Order: sequence, then structure tokens, then C-alpha cells
Amino acid sequence: MNVYCRSTLHQIEVAVESIIKIMDGLKEEDLLMRPTPSKHSIGELLSHISLICMADDLIAGGASREEMDSFYGNKSIHTLDEMRMELQENVHYLKERVAKWTEEMLMEETTSYWGVTYTRFEWLVEVAAHLYHHRGQLHSMLVHCYDKDPRVPMFE
Repeated sequence: MNVYCRSTLHQIEVAVESIIKIMDGLKEEDLLMRPTPSKHSIGELLSHISLICMADDLIAGGASREEMDSFYGNKSIHTLDEMRMELQENVHYLKERVAKWTEEMLMEETTSYWGVTYTRFEWLVEVAAHLYHHRGQLHSMLVHCYDKDPRVPMFE
């Protein structure tokens, strides 16, 4: 595995570890909190976060909207334990996938069902950005809407 993939996966692991530490400080009833009525609850956000590593890889592989709807529809993740396990399994899945990529594969371009074209390596960077984005949302929701500072370091 090249140094860029190894470094990007390390940053993904940093995000995942901090997300799990935030989850460790939550209770099941916290999952129902919804700071904005028309937006995701804490639980819905964590359920989404737990699927990012696999979902974004499927999208990068050219999955259609229908295939992604099916992927999400076949997942039923409601408890903190289920979310934690799904997140850990999906980051493991991604690490195994990336370990098999050749230099040629990293430069292959694929287009998402909504029309964005990236190289396979750019899709990997997008996974990291996606995780960090939602981790920031989660942290902000807890701190600013519920006065629940998880006191988890966000960066190494």
C-alpha cells in the first residue's frame, strides 16, 4: 500500500476512533435527540456515519442510486452497539479494499450516480472528509444544542 493511502486510512481511523469515543459517552435515549425538527436525530446521524466507509466505497465503485437505496434499505441500525459494530466492520472492510489497490487502480476515475467524477484515491480522501464532516456535526449538536460536551480530542 502506498504512503498516501496508508496516511489517508490513518486519518480515517483517527476519525472513527474519536466517533466511537463520543458514542461511548452517549446513552440509548440520546439517540432520539433531534435539535432541528426537519433534520436527522443523533441516532440517525450516527447510523449514517456507521455506513460511510462502505457506502462511499460502493458509490466510488459506480453503484447506482437504486443500488444505494437498496444498500441503505437493507441496513437496520438502531442501537449504539449496532452502530459501533457497523462502523468498525465498515472501516475494516475499507482497509481491506484499499490494501488491494494498485497504483493503476488509484488513478482510475469513476463517476457517482449524481455525476461527480473522482479518481479512486480522491474517493478515499472523500471518505475521510465525509467522516470528519459528520463527526463535526455530531460534536456541534451535542455541545451547542444539548450542552453535552463529549470531551473527546478531535485531532491527534
